[in-house]
Amino acid sequence: MEKKSMLEKALEEGKGIFRLAPVWVSRSFCRPGKRIKLHPDDYYAMGADRGGIDERWLSSATWAENGPKTREDEGMSYIAAGKEGREKILLRDAVELLGPEIIGDRLWRKYGKWPMFSKFFDNAGPLPHHIHHRDEHAKRVGAEGKPEMYFFPSQLNNHGGEFPFTFFGFHPDTAKDEVLEALKNFTRGDNKILDLSRAYKLALDTGFDVPPGVMHAPGSLCTYEPQFASDVYAMYQSVLMNGQVLEEELLWKNSPQEEYGNYKYLLEVIDWELNVDPKFYENRFMAPKPVKNTDEMSEEGYLEEWICYKCEKVCAKRLTVFPGRTVTIKDSAAYGMIALQGQGTFGSWKLETPSLIRFGELTNDEFFVTETAAKNGVAITNTSDCENIVILKHFSENPDLELLHKKNPETM
Repeated sequence: MEKKSMLEKALEEGKGIFRLAPVWVSRSFCRPGKRIKLHPDDYYAMGADRGGIDERWLSSATWAENGPKTREDEGMSYIAAGKEGREKILLRDAVELLGPEIIGDRLWRKYGKWPMFSKFFDNAGPLPHHIHHRDEHAKRVGAEGKPEMYFFPSQLNNHGGEFPFTFFGFHPDTAKDEVLEALKNFTRGDNKILDLSRAYKLALDTGFDVPPGVMHAPGSLCTYEPQFASDVYAMYQSVLMNGQVLEEELLWKNSPQEEYGNYKYLLEVIDWELNVDPKFYENRFMAPKPVKNTDEMSEEGYLEEWICYKCEKVCAKRLTVFPGRTVTIKDSAAYGMIALQGQGTFGSWKLETPSLIRFGELTNDEFFVTETAAKNGVAITNTSDCENIVILKHFSENPDLELLHKKNPETM
């Protein structure tokens, strides 16, 4: 079947909601934490040389750049259409074919693509102190800057991993020369860049805003990460806590070829004021904020909260539907969603959260909601008499976020 007609049929069948197939991503420098429901035998399904699978990408039209063996569709979500989901089309291609019908006129005019994705990041230990480039530096390698946010869902954290603390930025009294010296020492063993940073204990069901240009060494909680549609980064720490040594090429990743060897350029990539902000925690930490009066929502059978709200380009909500209740939830923008808990229906689709997923299998826990369907409202029924449905919803830009900022200026 021709792509466009298949897509239009899928839109009609799902009443503006697409079912998405799981997307698994491996990283050569990561070790799986094994909390993202993938079968224990499948964490190296892409091949041991590709590294373990420690990420599931959500609502992604973004390519995951993973070295010379990267597949053309790596990191990209497929719409599972037709009987039993056997017909597939990339979400990226769907947006290219029917742009405004899927993501809305506003996003289509501004970006011409679906400009975000989210992921579950599930590493056994901490990551190196690293950075995502700002627009001005990412453009030099044909990419875009990457803001991202973190949220640590209880449902995916039955254990905290080896180090549930994240380093952010640098001590306020850090000098640029100290960081420059650490960068120059990258190939001489531990360059001790973490000595210049601060660690924060991670709390379940809270999160952090991480603008581009901010140094961060993520801890070992399984993390939900809404982010802009970019995969730029560079690793500035040479040796991890467990003794793992990083290759020098990761230090220069996404640097222009002409800047290789220029350590001052690596320093320029850092947003210095954000990194040495003495109120970093107060300015970047995020606790859930109800979208409206909690008593009113409770009477209607649900609770909805903003969980990622300090970034202009990306945001996210958590929706809880109580046992035995049916609710219709409206939003002002297209979004992707992933169910963490419970079972029932989502629009015209069956909704269920799997306990175990085989590599390559379909699930009924991930969907994409077009702007029209979001504005009309999605009916959700919880068929359990004892367990909540819990859903995470990731948006690019949602005008509804302005209401939160007006009521709570400190959230900006």
